[in-house]
Amino acid sequence: MDRSCVMQLNSLIEKDQEFRSVSGKLGKRSSMLHVMVLLKFLGGYGNEAAVQKLGLMLGISKGAVNNYVRWACNAILKHQDQVIKWPSVEEKRYISGRIQKAHGLLIAEV
Repeated sequence: MDRSCVMQLNSLIEKDQEFRSVSGKLGKRSSMLHVMVLLKFLGGYGNEAAVQKLGLMLGISKGAVNNYVRWACNAILKHQDQVIKWPSVEEKRYISGRIQKAHGLLIAEV
């Protein structure tokens, strides 16, 4: 995911109620930080996705990592028709061919 996609995703959700401050409590961080935490979490594998490790890397608590991931997911899922797409049959065939060419793997016909 390149920078323009991240910016576009953030602009879609930045005004969402998930990121609004609650009176009497410490203000929430920016929606962009929530998106970045979510993307790092989703892009991690094994220990890389451990909330404690992410928290240390980003300078936030592991509880905050959980909250940021949940809040960002909630905001994004409100726009799932716009941001979550499944490939068409033609796109699946193209992807399958690309994997087969690169790795020699035979993928079942879609």
